[in-house]
Amino acid sequence: MFRLTNKTINIQELVDHVNHPKAGAIATFVGTTRDHNEGRKVTLLEYEAYAEMAEKELARLGEQATKQWKIERMAIVHRLGAVHIGEASVIIAVSAAHRQDAFEACRFAIEELKKSVPIWKKEYFEGGEVWIESRSDHLQ
Repeated sequence: MFRLTNKTINIQELVDHVNHPKAGAIATFVGTTRDHNEGRKVTLLEYEAYAEMAEKELARLGEQATKQWKIERMAIVHRLGAVHIGEASVIIAVSAAHRQDAFEACRFAIEELKKSVPIWKKEYFEGGEVWIESRSDHLQ
């Protein structure tokens, strides 16, 4: 399960998807919208993506993680559109026989997602709005 959605992400759906009889661990990461950034009071985040490419890249991250760690399943779902304070923008779930592989694959997925997946974030704050530069912008 590697997809984008305009709807609230259901963490239980991802956990259920990665659950596997061989898995003794399921690690999750939930990225949420916080109410501040760089000294500004944030009111909302908005995400846009090159959807077809982004979903392919999410799946590629899953394939890469499977090659690097002994994981059973991985799921990554990222929100598009408006994401309010406290709501999840991205949820990653990974199952593995052992927790270390699940944790490491989960961390890898969020770090690589931020570097390589074509998803852009606009931050709305009191007094303005700004597109937040992704790390991949520095690589071009």
